[in-house]
Amino acid sequence: MSARQQLLDLAQTSAAQTGTPRGLDPAQARHAAVLILFGTLDDRPAHFHAAAVPDDLDVLLVLRSGSLNDHPGQVAFPGGRIDDDDAGPVAAALREAREETGVDTTGVEVLGQLPESGLPVSNFLVTPVLAWWARQSPVTAVDEAESEHVFRIPVADLLNPAGRRSIVGRRNGVSWTTPAFLVRDVTVWGFTAMLLDGLFNDLGWTIPWDASAQIPAPL
Repeated sequence: MSARQQLLDLAQTSAAQTGTPRGLDPAQARHAAVLILFGTLDDRPAHFHAAAVPDDLDVLLVLRSGSLNDHPGQVAFPGGRIDDDDAGPVAAALREAREETGVDTTGVEVLGQLPESGLPVSNFLVTPVLAWWARQSPVTAVDEAESEHVFRIPVADLLNPAGRRSIVGRRNGVSWTTPAFLVRDVTVWGFTAMLLDGLFNDLGWTIPWDASAQIPAPL
């Protein structure tokens, strides 16, 4: 089965899932959407080979500007707040991706929505929108006040157990732990890493790794 078909099957299965993420009041939370855009690289295949995925399968990520109020300097999926004039999470995710990366969204095939995830630290309820890059286009950091860098990471390199870590931190007296991916001088952690980790687990792509290998949260 192709990676695209696996992603499509997951999106269709997830559509039936409901529930309210812990730690947030839906009536008070802000609503946002992110675009999880998978595609195939032409010239930069993975360094690591993972049996579950093709070497050229990749995902689009952005490095958020260090001047932003919410999650500055973190690696993230393109996305942002759902505006009143957006026709729902899918429209918001596509709009934000276009504004942040310049991606031609007419070449993006939306596979479906995943269940909302809570982001208590910034009071967001986030809808992940799963998509496939059917007709690729150039991407770049359109507005450096939003994103400092736009890049594509091979999924196999993210799955490499040698680059998997747990990040531990403390905020307002509460300790927390998130998965992390160390790949090509980039650390993916926090909310984005949790989404990727859950997605890879649900797809059956995860390669066993040592969750006891811990590192502190990046500054």
